[in-house]
Amino acid sequence: MKILIAADSFKDALHSFDVCDAIAKGIQLANPNIEITKFPLADGGEGTGDILMHHLGGHKKEIIVCDPLLRPVHTDYVLSQDGKTAFIELAKSSGLELLTYSERNPMNTTTFGLGEMIKDAMDGGVTNMVLSIGGSATNDAGMGMAVALGFRFYDVNGQPLAGNGKDLSKVTRWEVDEEVKNTLAKIKYTTLCDVTNPLFGHHGAARTFAAQKGATPEDILLLDKGLAHFAAVLNAVDLAEKKGAGAAGGVGFGSLFFLNAKLSKGIQMVMEMTHFEHHVRNCDLVITGEGRIDAQTAHGKLIQGVSSISKKHHKPVIALCGSLMTSPDDIKALGLKAAFSISHGPQSLADALRDTALHLEQTAFNVVRSMM
Repeated sequence: MKILIAADSFKDALHSFDVCDAIAKGIQLANPNIEITKFPLADGGEGTGDILMHHLGGHKKEIIVCDPLLRPVHTDYVLSQDGKTAFIELAKSSGLELLTYSERNPMNTTTFGLGEMIKDAMDGGVTNMVLSIGGSATNDAGMGMAVALGFRFYDVNGQPLAGNGKDLSKVTRWEVDEEVKNTLAKIKYTTLCDVTNPLFGHHGAARTFAAQKGATPEDILLLDKGLAHFAAVLNAVDLAEKKGAGAAGGVGFGSLFFLNAKLSKGIQMVMEMTHFEHHVRNCDLVITGEGRIDAQTAHGKLIQGVSSISKKHHKPVIALCGSLMTSPDDIKALGLKAAFSISHGPQSLADALRDTALHLEQTAFNVVRSMM
């Protein structure tokens, strides 16, 4: 029997490489004769650059940029083997995990560091950039990113704005030099996102995601109004309504407007680039997993992508997760043979995160033994 392990990371607990290792260990304990292929994946969020480098080769470029509060942070991005493509993760410069809980407030955070990463890659001569925008701490519609790239925004008094969430509603005019526009136009940009939210409104960036980034109810209303105002000043309300414009606090919109980027489903592009379908054809069973399975899983998340490819080749898929928050009907609709939570009983979040590898191993062992 051949089992393909194609898992995402378990956020705050294990990288996808470690998730695959833990599952493989459980399978081997259950039956050492099973042939295992480990295929770590990402859906365009945190860890995507490492996954692509693992499968495609390349190397990391280490740099120092600004974090969401404009403090220096050591970070990196991945360059392809030929040096022509850069894989840049927003979370490594403007991510929520770079901040303590008390520091999290999208009124104050900015994507300036993301712009610095893009500029560094641009100055290095790349011709293609792939932006992974999951895990943001921001709600600035990419305004901070644009400032780092050379765009300028002014308030009613003609004062320049830094480009954070609270600055969105203050913008009255903007400008950019032709040299900057021409330089940006030489590069092809692809933005990976797994949500379909517009920039503003009931399902927009602020009302959907800002609370988990530290915004109060009052902040959320101000941010939503700011996003609408910003799009109007840029004369880009049409772009604001596109699916995915609200991703990463509006970075989807910002990449469309400032970079002329193409928005792409993260998991689909990652699977295409890594030739995932070839490995599905050559296995008997796929075991996948991510931290949580819920109503959002069916909308472009990793498990949905893995399941769709596997279904095409009539391969059964079993999913493991930390939190299983969906119904049997939803599991069947996803195309899964079954889904299992690895939770083994009441425990604190800290203990659950600490024991994730052990629980993955034990659950994989039990799944395979039951099949035998």
